[in-house]
Amino acid sequence: MFEFSQSHQRKSSVLSKMACFKLYFSPSLLLLVLACPLWQVSQSVPVMSQGPLTDSCVFYAQTLLQNITETLTQKNLFSGMDCSQQSVEMNTETSTATVCTPTESTCSGSVKSEFNRELCLTNINEDLHHYYKFLSAQPDPDNLLGQSVLLSLRELMENCFQRSLPSVLASVERTEESFEKRLSLCKVLKGFYVRTITINRVISYIHSGELTQ
Repeated sequence: MFEFSQSHQRKSSVLSKMACFKLYFSPSLLLLVLACPLWQVSQSVPVMSQGPLTDSCVFYAQTLLQNITETLTQKNLFSGMDCSQQSVEMNTETSTATVCTPTESTCSGSVKSEFNRELCLTNINEDLHHYYKFLSAQPDPDNLLGQSVLLSLRELMENCFQRSLPSVLASVERTEESFEKRLSLCKVLKGFYVRTITINRVISYIHSGELTQ
């Protein structure tokens, strides 16, 4: 268990990386993502238990966001393209951006009066598994993903969400690297970056004890 002081120090480090965000998203897009998410997908999701989100969970989420930010600047992963100019590919199989809107937040003139913690965490859990499967299958000869994004993602999943890692990853065959794969990785990783901002806000919100039970 990490001490809260360590979490606070790492949080400062994460915040210092926020300047990199301008490389990928405009302020208007970030405002849209953080305040008034517009996409919503209806789906059936498994129920999660009501486990606590500790200081360590806040730390793991912050570390994941930092590692994604740094990975997006790795030229070795995105040779032959300007990743910052590529579009964002989101996971549309979850409703995280909608169901995780905090209590009493206002969007398009309406006020969200209720926060469903279990449904929100279930959708986050599905997101994390989606991105873990995708990223684990990507060519990573220099271990740039494995030692940063995948490591911090695995720590967040194992310590803060009560569901085992996907077992299919052991049999995944990593195909040869290609421009199309690097382009897809860029777009998906940018989408994961956007979703991780939401995940950080939610975990901090729940951890703070501000939500209405």
